[in-house]
Amino acid sequence: MFLLQSLVVLLALGTVAPAELDWWQNAVFYQIYPRSFKDSDNDGTGDLRGVIQKLDHLVETGVTALWLSPIYPSPQVDFGYDISDFTGVDPLFGDMGDFMELTRKAKAKGLRIILDFVPNHSSDQHEWFKKSENSEPGFEDFYVWKDGEPGTPPNSWTSYFHGPAWTWSTKRNQWYFHQFASAQPDLNYRNPKVVQEMKKVLTYWLDLGVDGFRVDIITALFEDVNYPNGPLDQYAYTSDQPETYDMVYQWRILLDEYQKRNGGDTRVMMTESYADADKLFGYYGNSTHNGAHFSFNFWFITQLNRDSTAKDIKGVIDKWFRNMPEHYTANWVLGNHDQHRVATRYGPGRVDGLNMIAMLLPGVVVTYNGEEIGMENGEVSWEEGWDPQGCNGNKEDWYKNSRDFERTPYQWDGSANAGFNEGHKTWLPVSEQYKTLNLALQRTSTLKSHYRVYQELVKLRQTETLKLGKLRTIVLQNNVLVIIRELENEPAYVAVVNVGGSFASVDLSHIASKFVVQVPSVQSEKIPKSTIDGSAIYLVGFESVVLATVKE
Repeated sequence: MFLLQSLVVLLALGTVAPAELDWWQNAVFYQIYPRSFKDSDNDGTGDLRGVIQKLDHLVETGVTALWLSPIYPSPQVDFGYDISDFTGVDPLFGDMGDFMELTRKAKAKGLRIILDFVPNHSSDQHEWFKKSENSEPGFEDFYVWKDGEPGTPPNSWTSYFHGPAWTWSTKRNQWYFHQFASAQPDLNYRNPKVVQEMKKVLTYWLDLGVDGFRVDIITALFEDVNYPNGPLDQYAYTSDQPETYDMVYQWRILLDEYQKRNGGDTRVMMTESYADADKLFGYYGNSTHNGAHFSFNFWFITQLNRDSTAKDIKGVIDKWFRNMPEHYTANWVLGNHDQHRVATRYGPGRVDGLNMIAMLLPGVVVTYNGEEIGMENGEVSWEEGWDPQGCNGNKEDWYKNSRDFERTPYQWDGSANAGFNEGHKTWLPVSEQYKTLNLALQRTSTLKSHYRVYQELVKLRQTETLKLGKLRTIVLQNNVLVIIRELENEPAYVAVVNVGGSFASVDLSHIASKFVVQVPSVQSEKIPKSTIDGSAIYLVGFESVVLATVKE
């Protein structure tokens, strides 16, 4: 009967990691979007001193490392992803003294610092571009320039931000290439001088004590050298080119050699790619070269949604492990600053269950600030919006394209401006939900909360079972997903996630006759540390629970 009701896969991973993990292999990386995290000087924009003020929150939450979205000098056309100086700090966020203080205090509290590395392009206000546009010796080919006539771009390619991927320079009388805004010209990595300069950028920040980098939009680094028009989707020409993988391997060599020379722990590299599996895993490395320590797994964003069943979720998990070579480390990303918030995409009721799934799976977890309290998209009007990806479209496309909704200020408490600042303005409006959905309320409430669930899950990840144990995934009754982690001589941990909104009853006696409740979701009436019968586990709609086996 059990075999008829369920779909079972035992992933032949053995132990999913070596006997001793490197620091990053079971880490929780916490992404901070500085503009929206905490504003220390009441100018309406979050800053580095605001991050310093909230370091204890990260410690209390239990995360391993904080990853800062770009803090570099920038005209802010694309919120810091248009960089005019790769080795500085934008006054909007503070200064280098603030960064050094943040690094020092974070490390003193046991936290690691990860920076955004944005290699594909610079700002058109960067001195390199100004010199290149003026054809100054040594800088002529720092960017991608093509001949042509005004009004007729070199090919039909379009940018991610709407319109042509080419802009005419009246100074140089040539077209320059940009995969994003016209103020973000693409660097030319076929120029060895560009390669060397960007390696210097990595070394500069390593010397200042950072623990690694998240590499932005790695897929776009190179384009087909012929820049053709053609019947194929242009992304076949502008994404995941062979030279791109080689550049990632070169950066990995730099990081590994830096560690050998200077000692200390591994400096980690994570890459952003939405590529399909056949291209994605190349960023990890190949038979002769190591690449990124991990390339983001966005499949919970791109392949699943609120209509997904437990079988769908299981399918995505199993697909990842089928495709990922065994010696690599998995990772799980539920959301980020470019995607609508998890609670909005999946529905608020599924927040705890999704965090249970991510936290119990082997490998790295990446959390976007606010996910630990179940923040939802904020309310932003067309008139209040900033995002060029949305504003370059039209009002009707606003909700489709804008990323402002997931970037509204962090909801710290129920005071004015949700505790983001004590001023009279915020760069984006604070969500109308802040009085009932905020960190302070969830920390102090005697009831269950998303934050308390998240904290307990992070603690469980420190157990030997969740570090090293084998993985099984099971689907019961179509909408109940069961994640099982097992390690010899250690308790097994089992996440039981009711993906649907209806009542469910499942029998897990084939795993154990009794379980101890470890972490119940906010919907659950189960009591932590209580013992329950494995043959009849009842779940209300969207209820989830993490259980531990009891030694007989």
